[in-house]
Amino acid sequence: MEEFISFITKHLVTDPDAVSVEKVERDGRSVYRLHVGDGDLGQVIGKEGRTAKSLRILVIAAAARAGERAGLEIVDPVKENESGES
Repeated sequence: MEEFISFITKHLVTDPDAVSVEKVERDGRSVYRLHVGDGDLGQVIGKEGRTAKSLRILVIAAAARAGERAGLEIVDPVKENESGES
């Protein structure tokens, strides 16, 4: 699933090398945390959140097909850097 999310996201952003996906288990389901470069967050979220919503739907559908429960969390690189420095 990480490769699937990474593949799609790398085609949306200007810095594909900065894309990474990590898997975290929460409440009996897999949550995939998507990390992108500083300037690419808007491209992944899209106008009115449509791209992000579509990505989440794809993740949920692919997981359901495999008999799992999953979600997608898009990590804001600016907030992540601020929390890492404190």
